[in-house]
Amino acid sequence: MTTKRDYYEILGLNKSASVDEIKKTYRTLALKFHPDRVPADQKKEAEEKFKEISEAYAVLSDAEKRKMYDQYGHAGIDQRYAQEDIFRGADFSSIFGNMNGGSMFEDIFSDLGFDIFGGGRGGGGRSGGSAKGRRGRDLEITVNITLEEAAAGLEKTITVPRYEICATCAGSGAKPGTKKATCQQCHGSGRVIVSSGFFQLAQTCPKCHGQGEFIQTPCPDCRGEARVRKTSNIKVKIPPGVDTGNNLRVRGEGEAGTGGRGDLYVIIDISPHKVFERHDNDILTQISVSVTKAILGGDVQVPTLNGHVEMKIPAGTQSGRIFRLKEKGIPDFHGRGIGDELVKVNVEIPTRMSVEQRRLIEEFARLSSEAGSKDSFTDKIKKTFR
Repeated sequence: MTTKRDYYEILGLNKSASVDEIKKTYRTLALKFHPDRVPADQKKEAEEKFKEISEAYAVLSDAEKRKMYDQYGHAGIDQRYAQEDIFRGADFSSIFGNMNGGSMFEDIFSDLGFDIFGGGRGGGGRSGGSAKGRRGRDLEITVNITLEEAAAGLEKTITVPRYEICATCAGSGAKPGTKKATCQQCHGSGRVIVSSGFFQLAQTCPKCHGQGEFIQTPCPDCRGEARVRKTSNIKVKIPPGVDTGNNLRVRGEGEAGTGGRGDLYVIIDISPHKVFERHDNDILTQISVSVTKAILGGDVQVPTLNGHVEMKIPAGTQSGRIFRLKEKGIPDFHGRGIGDELVKVNVEIPTRMSVEQRRLIEEFARLSSEAGSKDSFTDKIKKTFR
């Protein structure tokens, strides 16, 4: 007699595993070893493995059965549920059923497009894999804007290729004047029963895709798809303060589906600027000033996002010094104020000088090195260049 493997060992879990861990592990293994998901030459081996992990899951996911198993091992389970009964399906629902009378496997496999045991809950048709009433896909599109546009905000018209409900057939997929016929493969239920191993699966009908109806004469424009590909121009409001990577959701502007439209997601991409460099809501720019302006101070013209402004620099300004222009930056995307403009000053050193200019600079150097001079740095400059 073959010795049965430990249920925890089959699932690769320890005895302290939670119900959620057991369910998650079983789902992974079931998807891996389901007979319909492996090559033909591996079906027999996969079926045996699938039976093994399913039996282990059926016991360990049930609190009462797990308690009996933990206390008595396989003997505690086999006393009530004979091995042959499990695989022949004589009392399958009592072993694999849940409190609501449905199969515990339904929750695990429902999103894969089929039900277990032919849909034990009422036995009616199910449209889990159906395109009927399906919402249209969400779309993404990248929109390129300038830094000035990002700061001010704008309304931009963008071109979006997407599927629209076919106007010729009004989304039915059938040629006008014709009707859909009941699908002969599923007899209108939208599902077909497929035997797999020791139980049956109710899968979405491959012929009608779960709709229960079949288009005999497709619409000539959409060819039975109920939708056609079109290009639409959509106006999108882009608020001030957006940055590269921001994602704007435009509801109801995605693709059309028989169950409604999806959404459009606009991804912002801001072009590099020739003058400004963005740092969050602040912007950085650089200006060049003459050495005399840096020494003596004075007014300089500074570019901003809204034109040039006049800025005063003090005497003795060093190259690399940064000045701040309040609220000349980018508005905060969430409305929390406006950033600043940071102005970095670069002092230009002349590369060519006249004889007189050189003489004056040398005089300035002599005055600067005089011991005990009481004149300030600025006074010396003014004397030199007077």
